[in-house]
Amino acid sequence: MKSELNPQGKIVFGIGDLDADLFFCGEAPGAEEEIAGEPFVGPAGELLNRILAAMGLSRESVYIANMVNFRPRHERSYGNRPPSQEEMNFCLPYLRAQVEIVQPKVLVALGKTATDGLLGVDPQRRLGQMRGTWHEYANVPMMVTYHPSYLLHNPSKSSKRKVWEDMLLVMEKLELPISEKQRDFFQ
Repeated sequence: MKSELNPQGKIVFGIGDLDADLFFCGEAPGAEEEIAGEPFVGPAGELLNRILAAMGLSRESVYIANMVNFRPRHERSYGNRPPSQEEMNFCLPYLRAQVEIVQPKVLVALGKTATDGLLGVDPQRRLGQMRGTWHEYANVPMMVTYHPSYLLHNPSKSSKRKVWEDMLLVMEKLELPISEKQRDFFQ
């Protein structure tokens, strides 16, 4: 099944535990994800794996998907571009179906693209103002946070702490144990 929006694109579906309590939603596959046929396998995926490990979770214990199931094409032969509204609208029913199948207790929107795709585009919306508070998608509590790629480009202790604070809220919502050491990460 190939989208008319990207006729050469390889479809990259979500992966993970279909009974997961935690569902992560990213933007779209990049070049590495397109080759592997799996979301979050590049540098951002490696960072997500480290975040999961710090939470006491594994990649296999959660569900990981993207807002768009194919790599958006552009004129350059390298790099990635954010999905268009048309591409997000095209893929939203597939993402919603994954959420309905998994029935997570918590959904995490990684970045502005995932947030806009799930909640609708709002030019006034600022990710920094949305993170750290609970939202809802398809009757599932949703935490908005920065995409791991943002942390790769902005590796300040402050940025890392903001994402970690969001993950602590997720852990609390899921009633996961939180040690003092975990609470103090990036202080």
